[in-house]
Amino acid sequence: MCGVVGYIGKSYCRDYIIQGLSRLEYRGYDSSGIACIEPKDKKLVFLKSEGRLQNLIEKFNDFPINGFAGIGHTRWSTHGIVSQQNAHPQFDCQKTISIVHNGIIENHNDLRLKLESAGHIFNSTTDTEVIAHFLEDLLVLHKALMPALISLIKCLEGAYAFACLLQDFSDQIIVVRKRSPLCIGVGQDEMFIASDLLAFSGRTNKVLFLPDESFAIITKDLIQLFDFNGNALPIDIKEVITDSTLSQMGAYESYMLKEIYEQKSVINKCVTSFKASNIWDNLGVTPEFIKNLDTINLIACGTSWHAAKIAQFFFEKICLIPTRVFLASEFRYMPFFPETKSLYLAISQSGETADTLEALALVKSMGCASAVITNVASSSMVRQADGFLLTHAGPEIAVASTKSFTAQLTALYWLCNKMALEKSIITQKEMIASEEDLRLAAEILENCIENYKIKIITDLAIKYASYKHFIFLGRHISYPFALEAALKLKEISYIFSQCYAAGELKHGPIALIDSQTPVILFSCFDSVIYQKLVSNAQEVKSRNGHLIVFAFEGQTELIKLADTVFVIPQINPLLAPIAMTGLMQFFVYQIAKVLGRPIDRPRNLAKSVTVE
Repeated sequence: MCGVVGYIGKSYCRDYIIQGLSRLEYRGYDSSGIACIEPKDKKLVFLKSEGRLQNLIEKFNDFPINGFAGIGHTRWSTHGIVSQQNAHPQFDCQKTISIVHNGIIENHNDLRLKLESAGHIFNSTTDTEVIAHFLEDLLVLHKALMPALISLIKCLEGAYAFACLLQDFSDQIIVVRKRSPLCIGVGQDEMFIASDLLAFSGRTNKVLFLPDESFAIITKDLIQLFDFNGNALPIDIKEVITDSTLSQMGAYESYMLKEIYEQKSVINKCVTSFKASNIWDNLGVTPEFIKNLDTINLIACGTSWHAAKIAQFFFEKICLIPTRVFLASEFRYMPFFPETKSLYLAISQSGETADTLEALALVKSMGCASAVITNVASSSMVRQADGFLLTHAGPEIAVASTKSFTAQLTALYWLCNKMALEKSIITQKEMIASEEDLRLAAEILENCIENYKIKIITDLAIKYASYKHFIFLGRHISYPFALEAALKLKEISYIFSQCYAAGELKHGPIALIDSQTPVILFSCFDSVIYQKLVSNAQEVKSRNGHLIVFAFEGQTELIKLADTVFVIPQINPLLAPIAMTGLMQFFVYQIAKVLGRPIDRPRNLAKSVTVE
């Protein structure tokens, strides 16, 4: 979501802020801005712009503002349209208090009404501006910064992180965190602030991750950290290895294409890393707990939820453990029944997904065993859960998830086999075989792309880019995979696509079948399910439907029914989704490319969804 950066120190701030914002562009945004303290007269100055960050950079030619303290922002709209007025920073009436903010102030409307009745004039429709005006009043009331900040924080409802630069306190930056990520990089006579430590990678490896419900007053050489009641907190600075070069595009035309092609190496890296890990210690459980496990609960959003739905088949087929999958956005609003022999696994690429983080907090509050599968070791979920399993996918910059999806499937498949081994359901030999199956799936994933690459680019992508609607079908383990495929096409091409469990086709959706609505069907290996899918394919064809099939070698009847077919080598049936993943992603990628879409940064989307 929104990117927050800040700098205070011995150097001018603008270069770092712009570099930091550019590194956070992957989060998605629609406008940007910067505020700093002008060194000569200590006045607060600012620039804001709609659109890409480059638009803001070009404004520096006419307004070359800079200073030794500054804050910057890339906005992903939640409250108010995309406009220069709604871009951050936001200000008080006198424009001496500036705020950059990620998250939502849930009671902003009530606060705004009170402030307007007291004479405040608002210049935007954002919830963020309320913070600046409210702080303006509280500084007058308390006549001191600390009590004003404590009063402010206690009145703000929601999940948020913000940085504040004040003209009257020009040698300080204030940062506040409540259930939204924020960290401070500690340098030599300089401090870096960011939503994601990637922003200051290469400048320092010393990081303070703000605890939840805390705020800090920062100068160039000092951090004062407090809880929301104003009690001093210890400063726990960690050394973190960061490498911004991992997020460079290299010779690829886009980040998404690069990340599609990285999947083979990611799977192999995952398997190697997992084998070398002390898995139960990492997950915060004991072997005895695993042996006595009765149920598994998977909690996730979006692509990670699709991975969880696929993994349900892993755990129930291999571990013989009943497994439930929850949408995180629904989980915390449903009745909760704590279980002592149950493991709750939260799945998130960023480890900052707001809905999943809130669900994890609920699980923790009930005293249940919890662990996280994520790509980011420094994330909020890792710090909150009992344990974690890293997917080792490396930075994923494109908004649409590709390699993180595959890495999650790899982690979940390996973990369920490890659990089965611990429960004596499989042997060590079968565990080794499962790891080799994952490596084979990685090989097939990449080979399938290469086998169909030219045909997709020269023919199929051009052909299918002309269609306005698609229907996706799957059964059994291929149904959640079909959900993921439909999501990918929506995200990056903006083509309307709807996914159904194939068995539900005749219960209404079959009315949509015609020659102008291609149906994409994903097969699977189970012989009974396969015959059902053949029947579904025949239902489509008998109604003049256009059928695109992802089939496996030997599935002759289904292959013959297809207008367009992709044939994938046979693989362990549970790993069929991994084998199909690269080809599916490459196919929809090329359709989006034909349509001229901004593939890495689709409209309206954000990479790290840090608001509910």
